Amino acid sequence: MATTIDLTLDCANAQLLADFWKTALGYIDEPPPAPFKTREEWLAQFDLPEDDSEDDGAWLCDPDGVGPRLSILKVPEPKTAKNRLHIDVRVPGHGSAGERWARIKAESERLVKAGGAVLRECDEHHVVMADPEGNEFCVGASPA
Repeated sequence: MATTIDLTLDCANAQLLADFWKTALGYIDEPPPAPFKTREEWLAQFDLPEDDSEDDGAWLCDPDGVGPRLSILKVPEPKTAKNRLHIDVRVPGHGSAGERWARIKAESERLVKAGGAVLRECDEHHVVMADPEGNEFCVGASPA
C-alpha cells in the first residue's frame, strides 16, 4: 500500500486561503476527528495560547477522498521566498493542444476571480499563478 500525504500551507490568514483553495480544488471543510462534533471542541483539548483562535487554522479535504488533505495554518512570519514545493491544479487533458490550452486559460481566469494572480504563462503548456498570499502554484492539463 502506498503512503498517503497531507499538504500544509503556512499563512497569515487561514480563512482567506481556505476559501481560495476550496474554490480552486473543489475541496470542503474536513469534519473534526471523532468523537468531536466541532473544530472548536477538538481545539479545546490542546493547551493553546490565549490569543490563538479556531480561525487560525483550516483543514480541507477532497469530498471524494482521492486528493491529499490540506491543512492551512496561521504563522507569525511572512512568506519570504519562492515555494520549494507547489501545488499543480489539473484540468482535463483530453482533446487537442488548443482545447487543453483553452481549458487551462479558463481555469486560471476563474482562479483570478477567486483571488489568485497570474504570474506567467509558459508556452501554452501551463500557467504559473499565486494564491492570495503569494504561494505559487501551476494550472496545467492532466495526462490525456
